[in-house]
Amino acid sequence: MTTFIAVLYIISFALFIYGLMGLTGPRTAVRGNWIAAVGMGIAVIATLLTPGMSNWLLIALGVAIGVVVGVPSARKVKMTAMPQMVALFNGVGGGAVALIAWVEFRTTEGYAHEPAYVAIASLFAAIVGSVSFWGSNIAFGKLQELISGRPITLGKLQQPVNALVLIAAIVFAVVIATGGDAELLMIGLLVAAGVLGVVVVLPIGGADMPVVISLLNALTGLSAAAMGLALDNTALIVAGMIVGASGSILTNLMAKAMNRSIPAIVAGGFGGGTTVASGGSGEVRPVRSTSASDTAIQMAYANKVVVVPGYGMAVAQAQHVVREMAKLLEAKGITVAYAIHPVAGRMPGHMNVLLAEADVPYEQLKEMDEINSEFAQTDVALVIGANDVTNPAAETDPGSPIYGMPILKVNHSRSVIVLKRSMSSGFAGIDNELFYDAKTSMLFGDAKSSVGEIVEELKAL
Repeated sequence: MTTFIAVLYIISFALFIYGLMGLTGPRTAVRGNWIAAVGMGIAVIATLLTPGMSNWLLIALGVAIGVVVGVPSARKVKMTAMPQMVALFNGVGGGAVALIAWVEFRTTEGYAHEPAYVAIASLFAAIVGSVSFWGSNIAFGKLQELISGRPITLGKLQQPVNALVLIAAIVFAVVIATGGDAELLMIGLLVAAGVLGVVVVLPIGGADMPVVISLLNALTGLSAAAMGLALDNTALIVAGMIVGASGSILTNLMAKAMNRSIPAIVAGGFGGGTTVASGGSGEVRPVRSTSASDTAIQMAYANKVVVVPGYGMAVAQAQHVVREMAKLLEAKGITVAYAIHPVAGRMPGHMNVLLAEADVPYEQLKEMDEINSEFAQTDVALVIGANDVTNPAAETDPGSPIYGMPILKVNHSRSVIVLKRSMSSGFAGIDNELFYDAKTSMLFGDAKSSVGEIVEELKAL
């Protein structure tokens, strides 16, 4: 039986890896998810076959609750709310690991007679899992706008408080590892780690949310791997390491895309809010407004149009009507492409997911490094709700908080049309200098309605 279980685990994590490979493209992503799901099913079966497994009623109840809550939630969630769901589900994973560590502490009487590595791995999993759970819940609250997207800080006390609760969690862990078996010690560790998760994420502004989601995802993976080590569960170790490694790589890529270090992001204080844009010295600067009719005419006589999607497109759920507009342009012989910034939206790949839902051909999705060289040959750049990622101040204003951040160079296009509800700022809370460029026109209104009007005008041409 031991050999059979080991073979099942090998098959399961092989399917995890093969499924992950499928996520590299939209055509294979669904299949990759199903393959990884089959792998997880096999891993669960292998775990249930482990000698000494009992409490079958509780196990069945837990599975039933998970299915009843998880399946409807995943099926009904809107694509615009996907970042919130990712944050919430990720947090649940970290919380589960923390609870398992607590159970392990109780069943082993404070890790008595357990090897040192079991205690260390379990305590590490408890701290990191609790940080991930509470941090992910704060991220969910910010994304769902239950909590202000602005940085919420303690001022000069922020870093000392962070350090204090981290030290407290470590002290509890050391006392437990050296023989302490009082349950209050474990409770204190979980509480201190939970407070750490809250006070670390609260000061992080909306502009950094894509990176935070990736970082918390990586932490959940690392905590799961550590718990797998403590439980001697091969599948949990491998799955946790895959999540931890991929999340860490993605976090690093997101940070580079914003030209910010991960420690600076964790320190918080960047982005959030809806400050009304005006001139840097307080004066109101003029912008040029346009209409759906003029926009349609301008694009109808273009050779190349580049659509630049942002969170505004997601909020308006305009992806389907954008695809309809693109089809009309392509029927007129106009080349259409989509410029994707790595941190556009509120989670990594947010725009890719939305556009894939609207059946936009994957070949038309151009990453930032690829599309930037094409803007000079672009007749019309249509910016739909993207703000900070198109701000030329990142290249021209050394005093700007986003200076040095790689951007989509839409200002190099022959003409720029920006679709926005108002002149409000993006997550970084600063003016977008693109709006005041002589070649930029603003089309104010709900993105879905505005693009719908453009579609009707194109049909009439």
